[in-house]
Amino acid sequence: MLEPAEPTKVTAGGFWRLLPAGMRRRWWLFRTTDAMQRSKMLARARKGVLVIRMDGIGDMVLFRNSLDDYAKAFGVPKEQIFIVGCKSWESVADHVFDGYHVMAIDEHKYAKRLLYRIWVNARVRRLNVAVTVCDAYFRRALMADSLARVAGAPKTIMSLPYINGPTRAEYAWYLSQVSDVIDTGPYPRHEIERHAAFIAHFTGDAPAPKAPKLPWRENPPPLPTNGPTNGPTDKPYAVLNPGSNEYGRRWPMAQYIELAGWLAAQGLRVVFIGKADEKAAAIPASDAIIDLTGKTTLPEMFDLMQSAALVVSNDTGPAHVAIGLGAPSVVIVGGGHFGCFVPYPESVRPETARFVYRRMDCYHCFWRCHKREDAKASFPCVEAVGMDQVQEACSDVLKAAPAK
Repeated sequence: MLEPAEPTKVTAGGFWRLLPAGMRRRWWLFRTTDAMQRSKMLARARKGVLVIRMDGIGDMVLFRNSLDDYAKAFGVPKEQIFIVGCKSWESVADHVFDGYHVMAIDEHKYAKRLLYRIWVNARVRRLNVAVTVCDAYFRRALMADSLARVAGAPKTIMSLPYINGPTRAEYAWYLSQVSDVIDTGPYPRHEIERHAAFIAHFTGDAPAPKAPKLPWRENPPPLPTNGPTNGPTDKPYAVLNPGSNEYGRRWPMAQYIELAGWLAAQGLRVVFIGKADEKAAAIPASDAIIDLTGKTTLPEMFDLMQSAALVVSNDTGPAHVAIGLGAPSVVIVGGGHFGCFVPYPESVRPETARFVYRRMDCYHCFWRCHKREDAKASFPCVEAVGMDQVQEACSDVLKAAPAK
């Protein structure tokens, strides 16, 4: 059980807020238009809650459970909860956020392009919500905090984020002007525990954190009906996700290919997935090994994972998706911010999920690794994970999981 998160206070003098030091040039570029759009008056009454989730698909999965507590926490019906989220997961939003209103935006354009930002701000301000909420610990002030300010709600509630030297001035400026700042705990606390503690502050309960669970459709997986040599295609299959947005978090591709051969020898078909630009080496195709890299949409990836007998992934968004869909999962973990996203706390780790890692003294480097010479190489803490560790974890979850 968790104790509720504690409120805190961020203060700044009026003169400093007028002419703050330490701000980036982009902040000065956006300041005037943001302020003008925030001050726009609308005739209709304010209602509803705006929830800002400007983060990747993995963070979205970890947050999804707590969203269902927002109606109770803020005293609004579900249909009056609006979510501003990322374009990258827009295609799955109708199912994952069924019953909520979702506005998907391109977070990179919003942080860099003035005209796109003005268009998005106008849409957000037109919602005319009564409360704006953001409980993301790792976030960017020029996206999440800017959107919260532009919404102009009478009550704005933000979690205390991770703050370092370069970000201190921006966070101080935004947080000194919101209604409530909620401290969900020091680094490194797992995101699932943070979300539960944040909600507990408003409900008065001390809820037990829960493992991710995603609502999803029942669709057959998009597998080819015939293998390359018309072999059998009715065997259970494993999904391998060797990619990641960060090269360093990728367990070496040669290891994945070796793992694929081992899984095939266990009687499984093996399906490789990922973005086309994540493909680092040729994947040997056969009746047992299917290369769908760059050939599936995001919803199709969800369908594949939901019906898989096993998913093996690097520390990246699809790993959380697999666990949220209930797929037996093995996640290969490095030490950049160990414990914040992976591994999960034991209290919420599903029996069919394993996190495989090799501890090193340099853990918690925030992926600022000084031990590799090639920027496209795996981080040493990721590369150090042994094949025997991964195979043992795969065997464990396959035994623990019901047959598919």
